[in-house]
Amino acid sequence: MTGAATKTLTGQPWRPAAGRVVCVGETMAALVPDPPEPLERAGRLSLSVAGAESNVAMYLAGHGVPVAWLSALGDDPLGRRVRATVSAAGVDVSHVRTDTRHPTGLLVKSPDPSTGTRVHYYRTGSAASVLGPELLDEEPVRSAALLHFTGITPALSPSCRELVTKALTGSVDARPHTVSFDVNHRPALWPDGTAATVLRRLADRADIVFVGLDEAQGLWGEDLTVTDVRHLLPHPRILVVKDGARAATAVTEHGVHTVPALRTGVVEPVGAGDAFAAGFLAGLLRSLTTAQALRLGHITAVSALRVTGDHGPLPAAGRIERLLALPDPEWEALGRAPGRTPPSTGHAPDGAAP
Repeated sequence: MTGAATKTLTGQPWRPAAGRVVCVGETMAALVPDPPEPLERAGRLSLSVAGAESNVAMYLAGHGVPVAWLSALGDDPLGRRVRATVSAAGVDVSHVRTDTRHPTGLLVKSPDPSTGTRVHYYRTGSAASVLGPELLDEEPVRSAALLHFTGITPALSPSCRELVTKALTGSVDARPHTVSFDVNHRPALWPDGTAATVLRRLADRADIVFVGLDEAQGLWGEDLTVTDVRHLLPHPRILVVKDGARAATAVTEHGVHTVPALRTGVVEPVGAGDAFAAGFLAGLLRSLTTAQALRLGHITAVSALRVTGDHGPLPAAGRIERLLALPDPEWEALGRAPGRTPPSTGHAPDGAAP
């Protein structure tokens, strides 16, 4: 199946097979001003962890999905802190490598209400940057039902690019597991100008793709619509396009589904995209409808928007189920902010979402 936008099929929508998810990619120690303010004025820094793939893993674990995180950490205190934090969220970290020659990466956040959050990275030569394609021949990859990657990994080093390329080699029907890919473009990691070509090529080989509309416009053309993005990425079985604070749209072989975002107070937006991806994947793995999976993505994203770190607590299970069961008009009412246009933080501010 190609998943082309013009194709119409009958029967049940495609869903990934049930089983363990493996999220592959770098996680760093993170220093974050607490409370959020520009780094230069911060009186206190809190130590947490930050990594797109481990964020997804931790939220999947919170939704009850069996999940492992696969990466490498330095043989240092920051690496041990990262490992312990991800493990405490219910993620299997038993296959994470300890590298005695390369350090754990570090990032420092500098939130600013007027300009947004700036992130400073200290990851050159990190333990995760020397990962390579041989990782795919080992556990837990061999027994995974779904692998999750982001566009950050192929930007870290040639060997990391080979890792992601190998995972996406071959047709979707021939691969032993489903592959999801979040474009997650980080311009600072692509100084050679190759991001647009490489990320499009990798994304178009995946089964499930996540991309922000503004992100796609920055990479492939400023006037792109969701339909245009689908024409650029015709092969994924499911393409999810996130339109900032407004909505998210899933394009599948069986139709197009758009679900408005929830309204919520935003403490710090970084990590919301990872949370959304985890919620959507959890919804698919639970065999929810596509629209319900989008709702679960929005619900999970709110958990990240309300905290200074990348990972926040999920609502109670009963609250999640009630939100998933709401009639469409009642769900849409939770996303409307009277008299104002919400900023592009991933979800609308100043309301009472879950």
